[in-house]
Amino acid sequence: MEIEILSMLQKIRTPLLDIFMSNITKLGNAGIVWILLTIVLLLIPKTRKSGLILAAALIVDLILCNGILKPLIARIRPFDVNSAIQLIVAKPHDYSFPSGHTAASFTAVMALYLAGEKKLWKIALVLAVLIAFSRLYLYVHYPTDVLGGIITGAIAGYIGYKLTFIVQSKHRKKL
Repeated sequence: MEIEILSMLQKIRTPLLDIFMSNITKLGNAGIVWILLTIVLLLIPKTRKSGLILAAALIVDLILCNGILKPLIARIRPFDVNSAIQLIVAKPHDYSFPSGHTAASFTAVMALYLAGEKKLWKIALVLAVLIAFSRLYLYVHYPTDVLGGIITGAIAGYIGYKLTFIVQSKHRKKL
């Protein structure tokens, strides 16, 4: 069923969409867009708390997604199952489930939402949805990989948020 969904998406491919989706997915490579956003938030005193929450959440996501779930589940990627598809991006060399691009993106959305960044989380959500869709369009993830990434990201964002408050409350007690 999932291969059929990916095959349907291959029917909407155009040169312009290929370029757009390739560039959108690059924003999620190694979580770079979210790491850069974290740095910016940390540098601005007014948003430093949000930056700390986002940093903690992204670290939790890295451990949960890439350190635990991908090696544990060890799902091969769709382009390895259907080798007739010509990829327009470099082949990822890690496992497929969950989508790391999607997980990092939705980690950022959840962390920003919980941090109270009213406008920023909405912008992040639009970008997160585009990045998640690009992973399907580019044939590097199954739909359930993306769904798993959304769930993993939401959990990591929540844990990062909670961890930040636990650390802050312990720090206040020492003072």
